[in-house]
Amino acid sequence: MSKIGIAFSGGLTASEIADCAARAESLGYESVWVAEGHGGDQFAILAACALRTRRIRLGTAISSVFVRTAPTIAMSAATVDELSGGRFVLGLGSSHRVQVGPEHGVEYAKPIDRVRDTVAIVRALLREGEVRHAGETVRIEGFKLWFRPFRGEPPIYLSALFPKMLELCGEIADGVILTRSTLASAAAARARVAAGAARAGRDAAAIEVTSLLPASVAPDRDAAIAAARPGLAFYAGFFPRYNRLLAESGFPGEAAAIASAWAAGDAAGAARAVSDEMIAATGIAGTPDECRERLEAYRGAGLDLPIISPFSRGPDAKERFLAAIEACAP
Repeated sequence: MSKIGIAFSGGLTASEIADCAARAESLGYESVWVAEGHGGDQFAILAACALRTRRIRLGTAISSVFVRTAPTIAMSAATVDELSGGRFVLGLGSSHRVQVGPEHGVEYAKPIDRVRDTVAIVRALLREGEVRHAGETVRIEGFKLWFRPFRGEPPIYLSALFPKMLELCGEIADGVILTRSTLASAAAARARVAAGAARAGRDAAAIEVTSLLPASVAPDRDAAIAAARPGLAFYAGFFPRYNRLLAESGFPGEAAAIASAWAAGDAAGAARAVSDEMIAATGIAGTPDECRERLEAYRGAGLDLPIISPFSRGPDAKERFLAAIEACAP
């Protein structure tokens, strides 16, 4: 059976996500991933999913290393890992400057060093039960757990968009979480991951390459493309790094037009600047048959684990998520 994951980034309540996770497991999905952002407490949601499922892996995609302390992340990870019987994957990332400071009031500085320090602290604390750390960005004078983790070394995946973070994945991570990938993304990411792994004397082949893939499923391809357009406009307009990613993925004109319209407060104009080709190249959009074909193309291009990421808000959001889960089931 082909591996596939499902990711949730808002639009549903915790109970609704747990319902969807149970349905995904029954259909053969390999993993469930929950974002942080504004969609609820990801660790609490995953704990609910853990109690509703038996087999499926459960991961954060991702937990920000800036808005939670490293010991807090470690304790949260250990809790979900124990409740799930060792099915948890800790996905970490640096998030974005436009979110961390303005939304959380936390200084955003040296993101790669912050990720490195956080991974070191989390691993040491879960393995040894206590930690002291004097890093480039984080200093822990001493922290000791008052419980025994279910596993001392749950897997840690890192989100990465560009070469330096991809190479850090190769050095220290068990997996990499890409996003909005094209068919060329996995091969390019593997080359950078391999470079980092070589420096650390690690086997790059053991590092799983995954990607969050926006998914829009409809009976008609045009309708699916249209439904995906506002979400892509938001990501390319609001987040400078996603805009850069899309430009480097072959869409510099569209990326520039989206950024310009968004900066002017013209969300509708930003959406109009999103081309059908950009949507088709960076995610899953179309009829159920077309979406399944696209997933196979990503697997054929070297992606170990495609993770569909539907986007829906409003009273019918759960039904839309379930429709995508059903349509893309292995």
